Amino acid sequence: MLYRVEGIVIRSMDYGEGNKIITLCTENYGKVGVLVRGAKKVKSRHAALTQPFTYGQYVFFRNGNGLGTLNAGEIFESYHSLRENIEQAAYASYACELVDRGLHDEEIGAFWFHQLKACLDSLLESKDIHVVIHIFEMKILQASGYGPELEQCISCGRKSDEFKVSPRLGGVLCQSCKHHDPASYTVSPRTLKLLQLFAKIDLRRLGNIDVKDETKAELKKVMRDFMDMQMGLHLKSRNFIDQLDKYDI
Repeated sequence: MLYRVEGIVIRSMDYGEGNKIITLCTENYGKVGVLVRGAKKVKSRHAALTQPFTYGQYVFFRNGNGLGTLNAGEIFESYHSLRENIEQAAYASYACELVDRGLHDEEIGAFWFHQLKACLDSLLESKDIHVVIHIFEMKILQASGYGPELEQCISCGRKSDEFKVSPRLGGVLCQSCKHHDPASYTVSPRTLKLLQLFAKIDLRRLGNIDVKDETKAELKKVMRDFMDMQMGLHLKSRNFIDQLDKYDI
């Protein structure tokens, strides 16, 4: 059967001497694997379609739910400049790997496709890279069914101005319930408000948010803890980001 889909390349790997297999995050068909014959050859007309982050239209043949074979394609946005900037490339790779590893095929629909595209667009527009990626992490948590409860105590449902964050329990605890997780910790009111905003915002409507360095540090800790406790993914792209941060590249 012939398929014509809009997709974003979230993974690209060599296959044999001259071919590549790409994984697409598509608007209507979830994640799709496509074999691109001859993509590694110098004069291949399809080579550009296999580059990471590329957004375009892909036409391929596929029998059943197996691997498709590319017939034709058209690039809508190459995101070429993201691949040329080491920091932007690292975070874009992280976003794509989150989709690839964090979501099952049936969980990816039009909304998540558009959130990934909005994430790449925001990185391309040089919006705050940390804010963008933390919002995207929040979207992945929500898509996976692990979206944290940040508006009321996850134990008793009480609203409060003095919450403690409990990544292990997946939300916030009021002062009366903090004993349920001795490892829970306090964050600044600004950080908590931003986390609540991240849970509600659509990346396609993200403007410019000015965040102080100390708030960014808290946001990174909280989101890292939520991702580790709730999803437990070990991602190569995140390890690379940690190396960038370590050496301040």
